[in-house]
Parts: sequence; C-alpha cells; structure tokens
Amino acid sequence: QVQLVESGGGLVQPGGSLRLSCAASGSIFRFIVMGWYRQAPGKQRELVAAITSGGSTNYADSVKGRFTISRDNAKNTVYLQMKSLKPEDTAVYYCNAEQEPGVGDWGQGTQVTVSS
Repeated sequence: QVQLVESGGGLVQPGGSLRLSCAASGSIFRFIVMGWYRQAPGKQRELVAAITSGGSTNYADSVKGRFTISRDNAKNTVYLQMKSLKPEDTAVYYCNAEQEPGVGDWGQGTQVTVSS
C-alpha cells in the first residue's frame, strides 16, 4: 500500500512563500503522475499542479507563475513551491500519486492558511 505524507503547511501572510513536501513510501518511479490538489471549505477538491514520471508539468490557471511542482527521485519526494500566496490559496493541500490512470492514492493533507 502506498503511503504519502505531506508536510510544510502553515500560516503565512499574503505575498509570502511556503514549500510543501510529499514523501512517498518506496520509489516514486512507479508513479505515472503525482500531483497536488487542494480543497477549501465548502468547495470541491481541485487540481493545483501535477508532474509526470517524465517530468512534464501542468498547473491550474490560478497558480501559474506562482507555484512550481518538482520531484526528487532520490528522496522519493515531490515538492510544491508556492510564492506570492494569496488568501484564496487557503485550503487543505493533498498529495496524490497514480500508478495507473485514474487510480490514485492520497495523503492525509496539510493545511495552508494565507492571512494577515
């Protein structure tokens, strides 16, 4: 069973930065895609950013130019660098990993709060 552990969330002021980490149990080479999702209160979970095993990335329009997803295969970890944070980025952020299309595992989530 895949275990994904997120960390790095917290409280940050608008305009600030945070880096989220998602550590996987075992090699991340077996995942065809890994992604970060977020869910704000009263809203549906949405894709924030994803990275394939080949290194291709895609981002939600709302975070393009501010967030960067990356992976460190040696550490079995995927990161989400978040800059210029806005209050509307406040949400629980979840890591997802798929070994086959449409079948993914989830982490427990990490809270990100952007507030002054």
